Amino acid sequence: MYIGKKGTNISKKKATEHIAGYTIFDDISARDRQMAEMEVSMGPAKGKDFNNSNIMCPYIVTSDELHSKIKNLKMIARINGKITCEGNSGDMYWTWEDMIEYCSQDETLYPGEFFGSGTVGGGCGAELDKLVKLGDTVELEIEGIGILKNKIIRNSENK
Repeated sequence: MYIGKKGTNISKKKATEHIAGYTIFDDISARDRQMAEMEVSMGPAKGKDFNNSNIMCPYIVTSDELHSKIKNLKMIARINGKITCEGNSGDMYWTWEDMIEYCSQDETLYPGEFFGSGTVGGGCGAELDKLVKLGDTVELEIEGIGILKNKIIRNSENK
């Protein structure tokens, strides 16, 4: 979700006024590195933040196009064409309004800021023992937004 209107201390009731639109986000994880970092209380750090690890759909669907449906969108993840999980946007633990209200407490949110909702329930590859490998194609689909499709390749700078 992208913020479209500046605000501080935004109430849940007013939060949707600050949403510009929605996209699909795939935050690839380097689980080996992430687990090592977690053992020493460093958080996921570089296990979640490395070249090409945060992939966003190339377009944004504006909030007015999805507003009435945002809490009931079918979501599907596939690896190499095979469905690995299915979910629904209505099953989010924290709503976009909750996140905006919380994050804007004593902090200004600016247009263009991006929020990720977290993994679809049952969609974490580590939990499913479905880790991706070189050559795999990952697809994330959200009804009304589209499909984000990427192939796992070796970073050419790290050969």
